[in-house]
Amino acid sequence: MEKIIAADNIVKSFGNKRVLDGLSFSVLKGQIFGLLGPSGAGKTTLIKILTGQLTRDLGIAEINGLDSAKLTGEDNKKFGIMMDNFGVYERLSCYENLKIFAKIYGVKNDGILNALKKVGLEDAKKTSAAKLSKGMRSRLRLARVIMTDSDILFLDEPTSGLDPATADEIHKMMLAEKEKGKTIFLTTHTMSEAEKLCDDIVMINEGKIVEHGSPKEICRRYNHKRMLKIHLSDGSDIRLAHDESSAEEVAELIKNGCAETIHTTEPNLETVFMELTGKELAI
Repeated sequence: MEKIIAADNIVKSFGNKRVLDGLSFSVLKGQIFGLLGPSGAGKTTLIKILTGQLTRDLGIAEINGLDSAKLTGEDNKKFGIMMDNFGVYERLSCYENLKIFAKIYGVKNDGILNALKKVGLEDAKKTSAAKLSKGMRSRLRLARVIMTDSDILFLDEPTSGLDPATADEIHKMMLAEKEKGKTIFLTTHTMSEAEKLCDDIVMINEGKIVEHGSPKEICRRYNHKRMLKIHLSDGSDIRLAHDESSAEEVAELIKNGCAETIHTTEPNLETVFMELTGKELAI
């Protein structure tokens, strides 16, 4: 498959603080690639470097085979960016907000209406941004990205702070864009989001890569974390190792009628990250 984004030993510091410390990975065409880590891990900084908004101190950063530090205005039109700090003009309506960017990207009025329809804001096209809920504002920023019909979409924490139903709707939009052959670079600190959407992920902590692979591959590597969760008749739960060392204790619990249910708990990205860093992802 074609390599769309490439990073090799990217380093970035702000003053004495090294925010990115030798990051290397690649993103293939048509993937949803996840950059997974807690808040403050350097995810947004990396997106800004890859899209030419920040210069790196060391390393290589390329998008579509071009040095990200040398992108032109025309190059920038080939990818869309959704970031929380990208302006939404409060006094303008949803339609007027998109129209500003439509002129830059050469999108016709029908394209604006189509984008609003895709994100469920068709009926709110005349509503000022100041009156939008947080979920609707996220949809508006996503509409701006979809409207340009770019081949590469950078989505920085697109569902942060949203209720599950709204987040699920945005997930469906992302998967629909992938079905069209789009490449999506997603940053998130939500483990379930990465497991649901991503073909490949990089886990970062304090600016360094701590794991890389598909969600399933990573979880398989840490299969020693498999446990037995036993719900007892007195209402309590116990966890035992999922191996022969627990056989006698499990048999005794069943024999005495103490075990009501027994479940196998598989490792997930959250437990893997905790093992690697001692931290939770959602912080």
